[in-house]
Amino acid sequence: MTAFTDLHHGDEPLLLPNAWDHASAGALAAQGFPAIGTTSLGVAAAAGLPDGTSDTRDETLRLTLALGSEPYLLSVDAEDGYSEDPDEVGEFARELAAVGAVGINLEDRLGSSTLHAAKIAAVKAAAPGLFVNARTDTYWLGDGVGTVQRLDTYQQAGADGVFVPGLTEPRGIAALVRQLDVPLNILYTPTGPTVPHLTDLGVRRVSLGSLLYRRALGAALETAVDIREGRTSGGAVPSYGAVDALSRRGDLTHSEGS
Repeated sequence: MTAFTDLHHGDEPLLLPNAWDHASAGALAAQGFPAIGTTSLGVAAAAGLPDGTSDTRDETLRLTLALGSEPYLLSVDAEDGYSEDPDEVGEFARELAAVGAVGINLEDRLGSSTLHAAKIAAVKAAAPGLFVNARTDTYWLGDGVGTVQRLDTYQQAGADGVFVPGLTEPRGIAALVRQLDVPLNILYTPTGPTVPHLTDLGVRRVSLGSLLYRRALGAALETAVDIREGRTSGGAVPSYGAVDALSRRGDLTHSEGS
């Protein structure tokens, strides 16, 4: 097994925080997280593009190029693979692996499970070492009907793990774990089970998705409004130097600025 795969089979589930740029990924890694994911919403929003519409292929590849050589394990949210052609999805996965990604997240958007399975198989053929986390949106976009059937299809296609965002009911999570042969990934929500509770239910990976990006944006808005209204803004504020240091990669140099 790869080091990233091993993290799905330890005593505790892999808690995967999701970054949207070099500084956010570096800051999370500095807190001891061994693996970092990307958030498609954060990547899309930063580029002025909509999320979930297959418009951020180039931005995702550029971010992977920036992060893939850093001293942490990187899993990339690639939406639906940015193509309906399995071979093109496989080629994109090969490009991600070539620049340092160790995992890829692929979502089915409740489309054809047969097509999604073909994409998974194409990725495993093109980049055998890449951990494929196959996401189904049966709870995210629907009422959960067909979840087991879709996940079974994805397991058989070669998925290394499966992801069911929107599933938060403990009994449903535990039941699904019992029916799977691969690790289950659940999206953490502040109103859902805690990480210790998810651990007890058998979940092997807990993703934070876009939560950190949205919290960061919320904190920025609160700070701006507090200052405008004459209030003292609270919360942690990294220094200029700390952020500048996190933003450095390779031989790039930075000059002092505002």
